[in-house]
Amino acid sequence: MSFNFEKYRQLLNEVDALSDQLSQLHSGHMACKKGCDLCCIDYKVFPVEYYAIRDSLKTHPVELQPSVDGSCIFLKDHSCRIYEHRPVICRTHGLPLLFMNDDQWELSACELNFTSFDDEDFSTENTFPQDRFNSKLFLINQEFLKENQLDYSEFHLIDISQLAADN
Repeated sequence: MSFNFEKYRQLLNEVDALSDQLSQLHSGHMACKKGCDLCCIDYKVFPVEYYAIRDSLKTHPVELQPSVDGSCIFLKDHSCRIYEHRPVICRTHGLPLLFMNDDQWELSACELNFTSFDDEDFSTENTFPQDRFNSKLFLINQEFLKENQLDYSEFHLIDISQLAADN
């Protein structure tokens, strides 16, 4: 079965553009670099992301690693084996994320970043609007499920590690 990932790839381009912009803006506070893998865990992703990664593995096969203590199966020698095809959640880690939680805005950032940055200095202009992009991803996933007649609920998430069994 062949899937159309055009809208998903457009979303990834948007996420990458904003992530790059924020990374440059906060470059003095970002400790993220090759070898830093605290955030590389076995995430659950929407089917559209799961199938996009599965599709990329057909043309860009990689050696899968056993998950150790919940680590990502694509992590090898502290490096992501699917970096160009990684899901949205992996593209935003380390950045200051702004999201709504229990009717109030919350800020999340990697514990290794922004160690000398005052939380009061964060604003909507210098944080990643996680809810906006998650909403777009949710809608793209809904459309993907409907167009491809896949038998998942719109809220279903799939462990990335399941790709080892599907590969």
